[in-house]
Amino acid sequence: MNTTKLNIKKEIIIGFVVALIATAFGCFLFIEFFSKYSFSRSLELIKEGNLEGKILVLGAIANFFVFFVFLKKKQLYRARGVLMETFFIAFLVLLLTFFSG
Repeated sequence: MNTTKLNIKKEIIIGFVVALIATAFGCFLFIEFFSKYSFSRSLELIKEGNLEGKILVLGAIANFFVFFVFLKKKQLYRARGVLMETFFIAFLVLLLTFFSG
């Protein structure tokens, strides 16, 4: 493989991983600031109410900031990774919505 292709894949993976972390951090912040219960109790209530998809969507809002930071720094392949992770989260939410019991 060409070194350039490896670098491009590496940059996309970095963007994807950073977006995963941003989504997790966004979910954590949302739960911490908007729930009157402890974090573990909030997670139990989210699971009981089948609200995982909604929390993921709210957590994924943090990807906007990461995406625009990468664009501002002209790190287009990392921004592409963020976009791919955002589509992955959207697909995951779609699955959770239609296949949750």
